[in-house]
Amino acid sequence: MRKKLLLLGLLVLLSGHDMYLKLDSYFLPPATPVELHLYNGTFNKSENVITTDRMLDVSLAGQGRRVAVETSQWSDRDSITVLNFTTGDAGTWVAGVSTAPRNIEMSAGDFNNYLEHDGVLDMLEWRRENNAMDEPAVEKYSKHVKAIFQVGDKTSEDWATVLGYPIEFVPLENPYDLHPGHTLGVKLLLGGQPLANQLVYVGFEGNGADAQGHTHEEGQDHDHDHDSEADHSHTGGTQVRTNEEGIAQVFLPAKGTWYLRTIHLVASEVPGLTHESNWATLTFGVGEGHAHTHTTGVEAESGNDPAASGDNGIQDTTPAYWYGLGGVLILAVLYFIFRRKKG
Repeated sequence: MRKKLLLLGLLVLLSGHDMYLKLDSYFLPPATPVELHLYNGTFNKSENVITTDRMLDVSLAGQGRRVAVETSQWSDRDSITVLNFTTGDAGTWVAGVSTAPRNIEMSAGDFNNYLEHDGVLDMLEWRRENNAMDEPAVEKYSKHVKAIFQVGDKTSEDWATVLGYPIEFVPLENPYDLHPGHTLGVKLLLGGQPLANQLVYVGFEGNGADAQGHTHEEGQDHDHDHDSEADHSHTGGTQVRTNEEGIAQVFLPAKGTWYLRTIHLVASEVPGLTHESNWATLTFGVGEGHAHTHTTGVEAESGNDPAASGDNGIQDTTPAYWYGLGGVLILAVLYFIFRRKKG
């Protein structure tokens, strides 16, 4: 029994991990050294590092250019893979990582558990309807992740950059032109073509309302430990499906960090394989929207970017009661002037 539990835990470690590109802030000043974190696990916790030999592509796109990242810029810390780079000029930037495929062999039970825990519900339903729940699997999988971040106050069109990964999310608008309450259309591409009717999970991290309108303090995913079966689930957040044009409509009710994730898994006819999957995630921040965050050169002493805090660079610190007192004084002066003239 213990051996089976250990094998199941190993299965989750190997194949049950989403991958995300994360920043401490998605609103950054120009020409500043920063860290970009590659998480392999849940959005809130990375379980292991990704070695550079697994990375087929690492790119930064901005100012109309796409630049390949040198492997020497990567390091690791506390199970997190860390990219050190310096931000460029003001604009909207895209970072991407695409990994080489790997194969994993699973028993029927392990494969079914993986489909349920990671939310690959269409394949799980197909297996149920076609009496295939007892069939083992050999799956070829690879992961392709993107993050969009804003440098300075000036937005650019680079948010629409298509990196050409086997699967990837591409927004239809610049997230940094939007504010809470907007709906963002995001196109999902598979092999460069729109992917219709694909199940997508939308998650959120930050104070305020989540993707479902609930209030909370942190993200919706639980830390990924192995004490209970429920903790293996990666299906937190709102479920949406892409339409016939491959577009998912994502409602953004609150400021914070938003992320999308999906696993496209299909049967394979390649000898030695039964299935092939491509995993995709997209991460970005939502503030007050570019139209509401023009900087004026006046920033808080804390050093926070006004775009990140939702300020316009100038704050009115006059207490509200002074306005009321001023109004009363004006009325009193007018009253005495009127009485004096009348007398």
